[in-house]
Amino acid sequence: MNPAIAALDAIEILDSRGNPTIRVWLRLTNGIETCADVPSGASTGAFEAVELRDEDDGRFGGKGVRRAIENIQRTMRPALLGHDPTMQADIDRLLIELDGTENKANLGANAIVGVSMAIASAGARVLGLPLYRYLGGAEARRLPVPMMNIINGGRHAANRVEFQEFMIVPHGAPNFAEALRYGTETFQCLKSILHSRGLSTAVGDEGGFAPDLENNEQACELIFRAICDAGYEPGAQVAIALDPAASSFHKNGRYAVPTWGARPRTSEELVDLYAEWVARFPIVSIEDGLAENDWDGFHLLTTRLGAQIQIVGDDIYVTNTKFLRKGIAKRTSNAALIKLNQIGTVTETIEAIDLCRDAGWRYVISHRSGETPDAFIADFAVAMGGCQIKAGAPCRGERIAKYNRLLEIEHQLGTVATFSDPFGANNR
Repeated sequence: MNPAIAALDAIEILDSRGNPTIRVWLRLTNGIETCADVPSGASTGAFEAVELRDEDDGRFGGKGVRRAIENIQRTMRPALLGHDPTMQADIDRLLIELDGTENKANLGANAIVGVSMAIASAGARVLGLPLYRYLGGAEARRLPVPMMNIINGGRHAANRVEFQEFMIVPHGAPNFAEALRYGTETFQCLKSILHSRGLSTAVGDEGGFAPDLENNEQACELIFRAICDAGYEPGAQVAIALDPAASSFHKNGRYAVPTWGARPRTSEELVDLYAEWVARFPIVSIEDGLAENDWDGFHLLTTRLGAQIQIVGDDIYVTNTKFLRKGIAKRTSNAALIKLNQIGTVTETIEAIDLCRDAGWRYVISHRSGETPDAFIADFAVAMGGCQIKAGAPCRGERIAKYNRLLEIEHQLGTVATFSDPFGANNR
């Protein structure tokens, strides 16, 4: 018999933005101990599973997580003691039943996902396997292409740039280690360009620079220059990806972007802009190009550009199979962003990925803006074999932890490690 869960506890820690989050500890009857730190998003979809906060203004501005921790200690712990940690799906279903709500509002998705992640890590330890092999099986050997947010705007930075993320995608490298080098060298060249122009090189929540640019287009121009200065071919070796997070500037059915002028734009006009940019810049992916409730706008974007580039839904799907099924039926994108804490358990996250696979969609494993040094998603990305990971810029310890873990995994895999280019057909 496998060892059973003997102890479960949690404490309040801080994430990379200095906000409270949860660390879960789990101990088995054979003495194995694991822990999991829970990330937290700043730009969150309206339909995400509920992150339970204390709402006590006298403590951490209401952002404390003591209530969620109490739910782990008083409700989850007695229900899980004695369970076999290798029974991930059964335990996750039990957690869902204990919560009893559709959106994890009772126990809190932040509490549930921390326990679910700790269970997965414990199951891997019991079987003596690395986490990526435990969750992904014997074929888990594909390293993901990093999507690095190197210019931050929107809710990730205090500047005039409305679009939230301008990323580089070093997809033309021969392996992950080289892809990381391509991206890091481009990041450093961008820093030099910004410095030479007297622009700020302070970084935002995800490690990217947060200069106060004149408009969103200038960010693409600067990144294109940085790719060239680093000695790489734009599009073929290093490309650009966008996450406008359009819900953040969507009001009354229009898109209000001050740097474009006073008149709010329609969905059609925004899609026209993206089409123009795709023609001018080596863009291979656009995430959340329309608002989370603009299903028709997403469909239009996918119809216009889906044969050329990757169209990713994040806030519109929130890693939820109900919304993904609707998106697949309505053809609102050709890819989905995957975040563990958006849905709340490892099992449900894998179910969302399976749905993407069945539909022939791509999927991108993603971090959150409020992160910790926990590298769970690095292993998870390899386990799921999705070819892409968003973990931020090659800057700040909580982002670097994911990249360093991927380097370690690639080294452990040795000659069986693979690294494939999901954007090969889109090279320019």
